Amino acid sequence: MSSSGVLGLIAGEGRLPFLVAAGAKRAGLKVVCIGLAGNVEPSLSDEVDVFCTVGVARPGSWIRKLKSHGVTRTVLVGRVAKSRLFTPWRILRYLPDWRAFRIYYWRLRKTEKQNDRILNALADELASGGIVLENSTMYCKEHIAEAGVMTVHQPNSSVKSDIEFGWQIVKKLGELDIGQAIAVKEKEVIAVEAIEGTAEMIERAGQFCRLGGWTLIKASKPSQDMRFDVPCVGPDTIKSLAKNGAECLVVEVGKTIIIDKAETIKLADELGIVILGH
Repeated sequence: MSSSGVLGLIAGEGRLPFLVAAGAKRAGLKVVCIGLAGNVEPSLSDEVDVFCTVGVARPGSWIRKLKSHGVTRTVLVGRVAKSRLFTPWRILRYLPDWRAFRIYYWRLRKTEKQNDRILNALADELASGGIVLENSTMYCKEHIAEAGVMTVHQPNSSVKSDIEFGWQIVKKLGELDIGQAIAVKEKEVIAVEAIEGTAEMIERAGQFCRLGGWTLIKASKPSQDMRFDVPCVGPDTIKSLAKNGAECLVVEVGKTIIIDKAETIKLADELGIVILGH
């Protein structure tokens, strides 16, 4: 917990920043949120004590705004759509500041621009400005995946076989920093998550496996840094799995956040999806 009574929240897309803000408030902390422009949901401003937006590629601005409100420790959560970072004229669109250039051209060698290394370099740059990144799950621990089957529906023998087959594959993909999820049926890999994200991968798996009955396996990287990029699933994941013919969702115990956990499990029961913590 922040010793100053103030927690910074660097927020991207999705529901997770709301859960972290609520957890920090329950812990008695003042929450100072800087939302990443073009990503953060504006309604988050109603759930925090201080809210402002900042450029995605302007970490110097993040540091100044956080420090102006007495923040020394912060949490970084929420998606930033990677596909938006690979657009024409992206330098002009995001107007990176000198700290962003320093991260990219000084802290990283040209052969080391994988996602994990960029995030670690970002954490180092924030720390050099007096802002320390915290474990992103520390204020939403009640939403962490637990071991075993969490739903009424149980996996059949074929699904169990697919889980054992696919688990080492998805962990290897994480080790290579490719993605966090795969779709499997009858020991065949139907789809692999890459830059498009899990949601679009689920749609693709549904197109390739129209008979349904496939399993989504989502896991952390082998050396997952809990400060950022922690795997997340939620109600939208379950709806998409049901729509695209999936039978089972497998997530990693202790290292996956189930957004609005009780609601997600209830929805899975209603739609006939198994949720299993591996």
